[in-house]
This record gives sequence, C-alpha cells and structure tokens, in this order.
Amino acid sequence: MGIDITKMRNIGISAHIDSGKTTLSERILFYSNKIHAIHEVRGKDGVGATMDHMELERERGITIQSAATQVTWKDHTINLIDTPGHVDFTIEVERSLRVLDGAILVLCAVGGVQSQSITVDRQLKRYHVPRIAFVNKCDRTGANPFKVKIQLREKLGLNAVMIQIPIGLEDKLEGVVDLITMKAVYFDNDQGTEIRYAEIPAHLKADADKYREEMLDAVSLFSDELMELMMNGDEIPEDLIRAAIRKGTLAEQFVPMMVGSAYKNKGIQPLLDAVNYYLPNPTEVKNYALNLDKGEERVELSADEKSPTVALGFKLEDGQYGQLTYVRIYQGSLRKGEELMNTRARKRFKVGRLVRMHSDTMEDINEGSPGDIVALFGIECASGDTFCGGGLNYAMSSMFVPTPVISLAITPKDKKSSDQMSKALNRFTREDPTFQTYIDPESNQTIIKGMGELHLEVYIERMRREYKCTVDTDPPQVAYREAITARAEFNYTHKKQTGGSGQYGRVAGYMEPYADGDYEFVDMIKGGAIPTEYIPSCDKGFKQAIQKGSLIGFPIVNIRCVINDGQSHPVDSSDIAFQLAAIGAFREAYHKAKPCILEPIMKVSVEGPTEFQGNIYASINQRRGIITASTEDGSFSRVEAEVPLSEMFGYSTALRGMTQGKAEFSMEFERYGKVPSSIFDTLVKAYEEKRKKEQGR
Repeated sequence: MGIDITKMRNIGISAHIDSGKTTLSERILFYSNKIHAIHEVRGKDGVGATMDHMELERERGITIQSAATQVTWKDHTINLIDTPGHVDFTIEVERSLRVLDGAILVLCAVGGVQSQSITVDRQLKRYHVPRIAFVNKCDRTGANPFKVKIQLREKLGLNAVMIQIPIGLEDKLEGVVDLITMKAVYFDNDQGTEIRYAEIPAHLKADADKYREEMLDAVSLFSDELMELMMNGDEIPEDLIRAAIRKGTLAEQFVPMMVGSAYKNKGIQPLLDAVNYYLPNPTEVKNYALNLDKGEERVELSADEKSPTVALGFKLEDGQYGQLTYVRIYQGSLRKGEELMNTRARKRFKVGRLVRMHSDTMEDINEGSPGDIVALFGIECASGDTFCGGGLNYAMSSMFVPTPVISLAITPKDKKSSDQMSKALNRFTREDPTFQTYIDPESNQTIIKGMGELHLEVYIERMRREYKCTVDTDPPQVAYREAITARAEFNYTHKKQTGGSGQYGRVAGYMEPYADGDYEFVDMIKGGAIPTEYIPSCDKGFKQAIQKGSLIGFPIVNIRCVINDGQSHPVDSSDIAFQLAAIGAFREAYHKAKPCILEPIMKVSVEGPTEFQGNIYASINQRRGIITASTEDGSFSRVEAEVPLSEMFGYSTALRGMTQGKAEFSMEFERYGKVPSSIFDTLVKAYEEKRKKEQGR
C-alpha cells in the first residue's frame, strides 16, 4: 500500500452556520483536482455543492450529514470531513471531531466569533483538536479580520496570531501577504488558479512588518533557536518559523490565522499548504482505547500497521447497496477478507467490500492503513462501535451524546406509509443517536424525539423523499418531568386474597428530593422485616412508579426512596406482591410530597443588527425568557437568554418576521427548571381532561 503516514492529514472544517464551510470544501476539492468545476451551495446551475449531496441540503443550503472525502495536495493525502454547523445536528459534529486529528475553524470576517463558533470551539477543546483559523468572506462589506483576531482571543481564549494579512478588503480584496516569506500572493483569473508571488505593496509594508514582528514574538516561545536569532537581529529561515508554528499548534497553545474568500477563490491554496505544514499527522496524535478485559484501563494505540487492528465505526449511512459504515483505523490495517470482532456486540464478522469515499461516490480498495478513513459494506453495527483484530478487546471511548429535548407525535397517512415509516425510523435511529423513537403506550402514537424543531423537520422531510412516506404530525411535545419538593412518609400494605395463595406485602419508609441524580433507592431494613430476596422487588416497584407521575404523566426525577420497615407473610409474599406494595406506597406518598413540574430551559442566543435589539428583547420577554447577557459590536448585537422550550416553538418564523429576516438564533438544552404556578395548573388540567376523554372512549 505504502502510503507514507506522516504525509496524511485527517481534518475537518467546523464553523458557525453560514460562515462558508461547504463553499470552502468545494474550493479545496477543486484546487486538488477532485472536481473540475466549482458549484455554489445555493447554486444557480442547479447542481449544488459536491459535499451537500442530499437534495434537502441543496434546497436549504445547509449541511446536514457530514460527508467524507479524500484529496491529495502536494504529495500529502488529506481526508476531509465536512461537518454541519447547526446545533440540531450536534451529534454529526461530535462524531466527526472524534476521528479528526486537526481542524480548520472557519470564521466570517463580518460576523466574527458567533454563538455557534463558541460551541464548536468548546467541542474542539473537548477532543483536543489542534486548529488553524481561517477568516473567510473578506470580500464582504464590513469585513474586518483584525477585529476577528481580537474576538478569538477575548471570547475563545485562543492564542490567535495572524500569519497572513489581506491585501485590500471588501470589494478591493486582491490577495494576501504571507508574513513568513514576506511576499504578496495574488490569485489571478476568476478561478484563482494562477498564483502570482510579488513584492509587498508599498502602502502595506509597515503593517506587514508590524504583524510579522507580532507573529515572531508569539512563535519564539516554541523555539529557543528562533528566539536566539531574533535577539541577535539575524535573518530567520522560513522552515524554522514553520517548525515553531507547528509545535505551538500541535500543543494547542497557538492558532495560526489566515485570511481569504472562498467564494471569490482567494487564499485557499495557502490554506491547504498550512494544513500540510501545521496540522498533525496520525502519528502525532495520542489516541487511547479502553481495555475491556482489564476494567477499562486506558491503553495508548500506536499507528503501526503490524499491530493488531483497532478501528472505530463513527458514522452509518444507508446507501443503495445496504449499510455503509465509515471507519477510522487507529492501529493496524484493515484488509479485505480479514476477520474482526465488534467488541460492543461481541460478534465476529468478515471484512467484505472495502471502499474509499468521495462525498457520495466510492472506489473499491483492498486495504486501509493506520490513520486512514475508509468505509465498510454490509456489516451489522451501531454508530460508535469499535472493531478489533488479533484477539484484542478494546473500546474506543464513546462519544458524548446529548439528550433529546423535543418530541412530536407522527401518524402515517395510509397502510403503505406505515410500513415505510418503520423502515425509515429504524434507519434514522441507527444513524443518529440523538434521534429517538418509541410508541406511547397510552395513545398508541409513534413519538419521535430530537434536538430541535429543525432536526425533526429534516427527518420528516427525509421520510417523505427517501421513503415516499407521508405522515401527519401533532404539535411538538415538550419533555416535561415531575419532581417532589418535600419529604413524605409512606406505610402501605398490599393484600389480595383469591382462591389458593394470595398476595401480601407491607412496605414503609419515606421519599425525599434528591439533587445528585434522577433516582436513588436506599435499603434501611433492620432485622429482616422484609426478607432480603424481596428488597430488589421493592426497588423494581419504585422504578416502575417513577416512569409516570400522576400530575401530567411524565417521568419523575430527582427522587430518593428509602425503605426502613415492612412485613412479609410466609406463604402469600412474593416478588410481585412486593412490587405492587412499593407502587402503592409510592402513590400514597407522592401527593403529600408536594410534587412540581419541571420543564426544559434552553440556552438561546439571538444575533442580528442592533436596530432590532428592542424587538428581540421584547420577543424573549413575551416567551418567559430571562436575558442573561447582551453584547453590542458596532451595528451587530447578540442577546443571550434562558427560555423555556415550550415557548420556543415557531420562534424562527417570528424572529424572521420582526427583523426582516436579518437575525438568526441557535439554542441548546441548558437545564430543567420549575414551571410557574399558572402554567402548572393549565398542564394538570389538560392532562386530566385528556384522561377523562380516553376513559370515556
């Protein structure tokens, strides 16, 4: 195979919505000769960007699924993974970061560091991914990359340093000045394929010197040799500067900043050079697995093809030829016909067809080397499974999966749709751990849960298109919870006498609020008042009782159930008798414990022109929101608030209406909070009416 692993890069492009990630990846594919014409995201030519290969992505102009492709740039192999920016598709971002070695953080020269850039940056830090910052859209009115540098430092705490400055801005953007070689780089012709190096224009000379000085100061911390040369005022060789930048970047203590405009084809080739120069190859990243045979002890993996194979299936897709599993090889190599073990499912399987992906086309290969990203066909697995060879029993640490916060009831329109619907749901839940589905035992409706309105909308739309399945949806249901606010005692006897042996069990104790988790069971029985074999039955009974509270029928959380007394009968006591006794005891005490209703509170960030700030404030206040912070930045302002999820439905339409479509918002789950008493009464009343209706049927 002979790929030189030191010349391989696994990188992702992550950024705020609409910062131009997909446009940038389109240019990368073009300059590395993967595609022969450039298409735009909202393309007039009707083709749409290569990486957004779902019809839906093309229509909305957003990226939903991360696509993987491989390009070659100056004898380096680059595996590029395009990630979505929308918070509803967080899991796609998390998934991709897990397997990336480096990232390009794209920022808009006008918007700067936006709310989602902060989320993305948090994710990069969580997975220790070194990054290069690319300030895109320098051709737009109001572009100011120098302001973005200050924001990266202040808002994200990154040691961001310019290694390029723009030649002209807005409609006068001509090229960039490379502060390492001290040359001006121009991108002639419309496609930007002709690169011309020239002297730095006279009016930029002073600026270039100033920023070069700043850059050298910053990188001298990573190289004693460079610092010495600086002190003596000697000429500093380019490779020395590059080595120092690389060292700082890999240590996550330095972020090189580059500028350009993907849309105008300026500044992309130097960015690709920088990926080769400053981002790590697979051998420079420490990857760990957990050894399941030794109590999940951490083991460092080596990027050596002779070692036993360890690979991670990080993403699933259902293609026309069956399930396609994207795999990142961490150790050893992956060969056709080889037998591997899925350590979660404890199943062995043979590697059948092995392919390398390019967005949605593929080429067959015989083996993949360490550090590579390839795809396997037709193996049964779930997203996040680890595959091992050579008798190893390792698991790559699992990804952080956020809990879904919003649910919708869906009903198929006809019999054909109903069959297709279960196929579609089965596939979507395997692909996306944040999308869940279940059947509500009471109403018999199918419920889908996800991260936000857009998330669920996209899946319903995909059912319609990919599975020709039309469904009716009922209004979104918020995932409320119930909890207790006071301690309450219980002492309950369950007695049932039928012919033959009866059922008998008495359970006594108390329940109280519990802050550190959803549920805790404490056994304080002395002297065998309840025989030990029935203690788990009590626990089981309580667990069943907390699945559905009696206020509005939602699960009960933050509760501790303690049993300290009870009684059994030598003949009539049984497992089921004590389960029922525990359920009875729970119900008896629940209303005495002053139950309350909790609702999901979302962290909402609204960004838009300052002139609409008043409208934005008003819209948040109307929705029971609490404004936690607001910042103004020239004509642009951002409002951060905490708003109950139940009030956020339809907010995107309302926001567009009152800001002439100029503002956007993102939201993520923050915590559960108590609902105000007026809403408490409404919810309880609505639940009682619903139950009466169901009983009256």
